[in-house]
Amino acid sequence: MNFNTCSFRVRYGETDQMGVVYHGKYADYLEVGRVEWLRALGVSYKTMEEDGVMLPVINLQILYKKSAKYDDLITVKTILRKVPGVRIIFDYEIYNENKELLVEASTTLVFMDKLKMKPIKCPGYILDKLRG
Repeated sequence: MNFNTCSFRVRYGETDQMGVVYHGKYADYLEVGRVEWLRALGVSYKTMEEDGVMLPVINLQILYKKSAKYDDLITVKTILRKVPGVRIIFDYEIYNENKELLVEASTTLVFMDKLKMKPIKCPGYILDKLRG
C-alpha cells in the first residue's frame, strides 16, 4: 500500500476569527494522515511505541495553495514515497470537499530506538506488510 486517505471536518478551534484554518494546524492534519496510513497498513502507532520504536519528524515542508475553512470536510491523502530504510518519507495532498487542492506537503521521519535514542532500520514487520 503506497497511499491512504482519511477525511474529517475542520473544527472551530482550529481556525482564526475569519474562520480560516491556522497554518500550524496543518502539521496536525499530516500526523492524522500518517497514523491512519499506518493503521490501514495494519500497524498501530501506539503498539509500535510500546515495542520501543519512535518516529520523530526531522523535516517538514508545506506548500499552502488555498485555505481550509471552519466546517470544511477535508481529505488528507498520505503517500509513501519509497520503501523505508532508517528514514520514512511521506508526501501529502489535502483537498476540500470540492476536490480543490489546498496543501502539498512532505515529511521525513526517522525510526528510533526508544531506549537508546539511536536511529534504527524500519522494523521488519512493517516491511513485510509493505511487501504484502
